[in-house]
Amino acid sequence: MKNTAILLLGANLGNEELLFAQVRTLCSQRIGTITAQSKLYTSKAWGFEHENLFYNQALVVLTSKTANETLAECLAIETELGRTRSQNNSYEARIIDIDIEYFNSDIINTSTLHVPHPLVHLREFALIPLCEIAPDFVHPILGKTQRELLLELANED
Repeated sequence: MKNTAILLLGANLGNEELLFAQVRTLCSQRIGTITAQSKLYTSKAWGFEHENLFYNQALVVLTSKTANETLAECLAIETELGRTRSQNNSYEARIIDIDIEYFNSDIINTSTLHVPHPLVHLREFALIPLCEIAPDFVHPILGKTQRELLLELANED
């Protein structure tokens, strides 16, 4: 069976375009077929201050892997490309971040994986690229499309 993973790439250190190209290649080799990818978007850091803009890109990946296997591959790719995670779980500058925003329409809450991403509906930097590639995908908990979530967020400002 094919699963659909919707991933969000983020980075603000290094050559983001090159890193994202490497991530896409490794995702294709290890996770599955990329069926859609957004353009690259930039935004200010979220949750902390940093002088570098963040780059983000959303991917839709068809995979035969489970959500946990997909997470393991994402973490391995991050590590290979030079990511070291902070021990205090705070927001920080990073060379690469690969988040699973959605996995099918599954709701997963374990000690290592939360799907849908618990903050996706609050993050314009995630919703904008998601709206480009999956505007009508419905958040399985909130029951709203990505387009509706982005509109709600814009109306809060």
